[in-house]
Amino acid sequence: MNYLIVSFSHKNSDIATREKIAFNSDEKKIEFSKKLLNYPEINEVLILSTCNRVEIFTNVKDCNDALEHIFCELEEFSSIPVDELKGRADIYEDNGAIHHIFSVASSLDSVVIGETQIVGQIKDAFKFCFDNGFCSQKIARVMHHTFRCAAAVRSSTEISSSPVSISSVAVNKAKDLAGGSLAGFSAIVIGAGEMSRICAEHLIKNGCNVIIINRNIEKAEKLAKELGETTIAEGFDKIESFINKYRFLFSATGADNYIIKDEMVKEVDFERCWFDIAVPRDIQESCKEKNINLFSVDDLKNVVSQNKAFREKQASVAFSIIGKFTIEFYKWLQTLQVEPIIKRMREMAKRSAQKELERAIKKGYLPKEQKDEVEKILHQAFNTFLHKPTCNLKKVAEDPEFDTIVQSFQYLFGINEKQTKSMNMYKCEYHMEKGPTNHLTKEHK
Repeated sequence: MNYLIVSFSHKNSDIATREKIAFNSDEKKIEFSKKLLNYPEINEVLILSTCNRVEIFTNVKDCNDALEHIFCELEEFSSIPVDELKGRADIYEDNGAIHHIFSVASSLDSVVIGETQIVGQIKDAFKFCFDNGFCSQKIARVMHHTFRCAAAVRSSTEISSSPVSISSVAVNKAKDLAGGSLAGFSAIVIGAGEMSRICAEHLIKNGCNVIIINRNIEKAEKLAKELGETTIAEGFDKIESFINKYRFLFSATGADNYIIKDEMVKEVDFERCWFDIAVPRDIQESCKEKNINLFSVDDLKNVVSQNKAFREKQASVAFSIIGKFTIEFYKWLQTLQVEPIIKRMREMAKRSAQKELERAIKKGYLPKEQKDEVEKILHQAFNTFLHKPTCNLKKVAEDPEFDTIVQSFQYLFGINEKQTKSMNMYKCEYHMEKGPTNHLTKEHK
């Protein structure tokens, strides 16, 4: 049994490559997973596909054989030559694979270290693959520990506490200026690119309504639809009216010249807070003379730098936690091997029988010359008694519920007492039924 991950991310592939590899529909994930599982060397598959990464996480019999098959199928899927795929991909096996997925879930491999979205994406990917029967016991084991590890990193560090992008810092500043909460406010976001999207997402997360204004109204409408019901789109012709109506404004266009000029700004009876996060700048600097708090990229970048340095320091603590969890996972796996448990159980039975036999001889209950005959009878008795439990244990060895069963077994018989505490820790935020279903229970986006 080996764990194998083929990883394409923002670290090794540009966006054009990631777009070709992306599994952006359930149908694509299902079709590709089935193709991988048709290969006898691959036991289980989990596909994680986001805007910044594609992770193909597998449990395989042989890493080299499975890897060749994965690349062949990827070439057919993406139309990218297999040599280029091999040149770009990061490959992780066994310990390295476990450490990598723990790091990804703990957001240490993200574009923005400490972002919290990734762990939810992994949970959704796991649920989807489990429900469709693409993964089972082997990958489920890793996922349980993955979520525990990510939770431990969040609770033991402050890695997610400080925003580290210009957009998030701008929203955080606006929140402070609003008295600690943006709930109930409306904000204008000018532009429909990536920075505008991030800015809008942070505003929505803080309870703010968002108005997207863009020269291309169709692009603004598309973004507003993706962001949800608290967001609307308006045309660029409304800009002068809107900038004099709302308190908060965030501008992040790619314009070469100012889009908000001094003569467009009217005097109002409330204080406005504007954030120009575009380079070149979108807002004429003289606008701030009209009761406007105007913040540019330069005003915010020092905060970004400080927060990045803080997160990097927290990341070093997080990596030590991940290292410990990786070691713990493999130690835990060793305790779940069936044969050592059966052997240990039989040894315990034999030792108990011999102890009672010696005591009976010593007390005079049994003649010493009959020791060998009685020992054979006792040996046969405990073999008969342990036959059914042994068969049942072997029978469920490949089932998803085996881990819980064997830990209960260890606890009841006092085997591996140091590991019995892990029974209470072996939980997953996605509850698994007796076995996977063959249909989707939830739409995933």
